[in-house]
Amino acid sequence: MEFYNGTHARGAVIGVTVASPNAMRLTLLRFCSAAMLSAGLTIPIAVAPTPLLAQDHTYHDRAHNDDHQWNAHEDQAYRIWVKQNHRKYVDFARLKENDQQAYWAWRHEHSDALLKIDIH
Repeated sequence: MEFYNGTHARGAVIGVTVASPNAMRLTLLRFCSAAMLSAGLTIPIAVAPTPLLAQDHTYHDRAHNDDHQWNAHEDQAYRIWVKQNHRKYVDFARLKENDQQAYWAWRHEHSDALLKIDIH
């Protein structure tokens, strides 16, 4: 009676090759390192408050041919405009161009003082 031990009659190994424990550890270490690096680069962007993300944008107002820097005051004014126009809040950068231009037209008529936005 012969038993199958995973070798061919001439001594060649047949069947599935099993990775050594060291190779498996190295692969797991590489995977974990890549996952940690990805999380480390993604999490700060995902948790940053919206006004902080929008601070570096400059928007051009075509009708008045001027530029507007987006900052905390502009964000406050935009939120007032959203409320007055019975709109759902959407990040300004995601608004359609026509809606952005409508906001800038409204904004030229509504100063920080008129809107009672603290300018300190």
